[in-house]
Amino acid sequence: MSKLTHFDETGRARMVDVSEKALTSREAVAEGFVRMAPETLALALSGEGRKGDVRAVAEIAGVMAAKQTATLIPMCHPLPITRAEVRVEPGEGGLAVTARVKTTGQTGVEMEALTAVSVACLTLYDMLKAAEKGMVIEGVRLVSKTGGKSGAWSA
Repeated sequence: MSKLTHFDETGRARMVDVSEKALTSREAVAEGFVRMAPETLALALSGEGRKGDVRAVAEIAGVMAAKQTATLIPMCHPLPITRAEVRVEPGEGGLAVTARVKTTGQTGVEMEALTAVSVACLTLYDMLKAAEKGMVIEGVRLVSKTGGKSGAWSA
């Protein structure tokens, strides 16, 4: 296993120095799922809940979260995000969330994509909890990433 980059030789946490890295185009895709009862899913898809179109609100929340990642995760670099797209689509037993984030920079956008998905899922939960408190957020994971020295990766 490779050395963890967010710790120095004495074990102290640090922000990785990326100043010598080349600027490259980078993209990351992440996904998650909010499992819910059929009645809750029908309510979410109707757009007629008391809080309005929950899918649209969750998509916007995910984009906003991607832009705030560096303020939430201590060792993340603030990045100039050039694209952040979040989609909430019906799936078998709930709502599937996908985020795609891009930048041209010295470090990747995996954390931004994962943050976008996580906050979109939390927003769905928040907006639907009056109908069902037993929803489950699951499967939040990185699906793929491109760019940088390590190149492309996919799950």
